[in-house]
Amino acid sequence: MLERPLRYLAIALSLVIAIGFTLFALEDIGRASEQSEHRVAGFTAANPSPAGERERERRHGQPREAIDDVNDMLLSPFAGITANETSRWARRGVPALLGLLVYGFGLGYLARWMTARGGPHPRPVRRRTA
Repeated sequence: MLERPLRYLAIALSLVIAIGFTLFALEDIGRASEQSEHRVAGFTAANPSPAGERERERRHGQPREAIDDVNDMLLSPFAGITANETSRWARRGVPALLGLLVYGFGLGYLARWMTARGGPHPRPVRRRTA
């Protein structure tokens, strides 16, 4: 009864985490490429760090901000693990990986476990032998 919604929830949460990390990666790769171009051209690239939610909202559109908000909420239990990391990739990648493990694998496993444990199982039909 509850197995199918859990399975769908696991898939949906995993997709949100994967899309959020992919969008971060594309943005970070684009930023690195731009900085390299400025270095080659002799310019010093400004390296602005996001000043919080308002700065991110200003830079991103409404759909991207919704994905980021849900992603932030899902990964907040794991964010403290990498709070002192200097690498942006570690600060985003480790919580994303842990989120996929907990929400994707964990909820999927729970759904499979509930399927195996719950519900009426048909009993084998015993035939009378003469």
